[in-house]
Amino acid sequence: MANDIKDIAHAVDAAGVMRLFASPPRVLALGEPTHGVDAPLLLRNALFRQLVEREGYRTIAIESDSVAGLLVDSYVTTGSGTLDEAMGRGFSHGFGASAANRELVDWMRAFNEGRPSGDRVRFAGFDGPLEMAYAASPREALTSLHRFLGDHVDPDLLPCTAGTLDRLLGADDRWTDTAAMLDPSASFGRSAEAGRLRLLADDLGALLDAWTPHLIAVASRDAFDRALMYARAASGLLRYHYWMADTSPSRLARLTGLRDQMMAGNLLALAERGPVLAHAHNGHLQRDISSLLMGGRRLEWWSAGAVAEARLGEGYGFLATAFGTLRHQGVGVPPPETLEGALYALPEESCLVDAAELAAVLGAPGPVPRTSPYFGYAPLDPAHLARVDGVVFMKDVPEDRRTPPTP
Repeated sequence: MANDIKDIAHAVDAAGVMRLFASPPRVLALGEPTHGVDAPLLLRNALFRQLVEREGYRTIAIESDSVAGLLVDSYVTTGSGTLDEAMGRGFSHGFGASAANRELVDWMRAFNEGRPSGDRVRFAGFDGPLEMAYAASPREALTSLHRFLGDHVDPDLLPCTAGTLDRLLGADDRWTDTAAMLDPSASFGRSAEAGRLRLLADDLGALLDAWTPHLIAVASRDAFDRALMYARAASGLLRYHYWMADTSPSRLARLTGLRDQMMAGNLLALAERGPVLAHAHNGHLQRDISSLLMGGRRLEWWSAGAVAEARLGEGYGFLATAFGTLRHQGVGVPPPETLEGALYALPEESCLVDAAELAAVLGAPGPVPRTSPYFGYAPLDPAHLARVDGVVFMKDVPEDRRTPPTP
């Protein structure tokens, strides 16, 4: 089996990736099976550089706050602010502390130096303004959208004043109470103020759509696209807060689905601008329905990737990453009868395998699912191979940063 697999294993480079597709995908999704290690991010960085230099890709989108990510994009495109500010304030989920993410942002800024605006690489977060323990206040998204419209349309068309928004929003900590993630009664999402804000967000978004021709003419396309993102974030956050206050058994499943819905909306918007390399957990990018055990219940929802693929068809491509070992988290050498175990027999530290060819080599009944002693690492489900374009395998993933292999 190892010899057969060796025949279909290739370097993880842009040329090898593009051979998997009839044409370059509008969204090329690269998943990872865990967060918190730099090795897969360094490999991602190397692949993105090649996609930029050889395939014309100009945007990378990562699983991070879309609103905060504007600060990073401003830094890499114009040099506004500093690298430390971009890393400290432009990422969510603690991703700004990653040395690999810092390397990415630094390279993007250097690449853009002296280039015309239309040829610069762009950075985007495509997650909602959410964390595992809370959702952000909709203040920044709502007030930024209101300000943009107020600058460019007749004020009489606005559904409210900035003062009304401020009064209804109140203190931000009423929105970010961490108790609300597990206790619906602690959520502010079904208050009278939140209900009024949902209607105002809808009206502001409708006004933005209705005045699209004028707004594109008087403002830059980038400014209009930012306003669209603010509109998606404001409505998405208010919807998320509303369902945080829900007491039904489907509450957590609905929240996970709403998060991926926000992610999909951002991915589809970015794809309109040009081809995008999207990087996130495999579970957010897979075509199969996603699931999670939480509080003794199995939650199911459609991932951002599944939603995007339904809209883009062949314009969506998915590379799932699998690991051999993650020893610092107790994940040792995979059993040989698993998918990861078959790939672990290869001598290469990392490789790319066509998923359909891999399934054919492994044959029926196929490998058994791998189990992980570490809850944060999700092995690749062999049943998903039929709906994966390529598998990126990393043999031994260290805790510390290392230099990735040169493609």
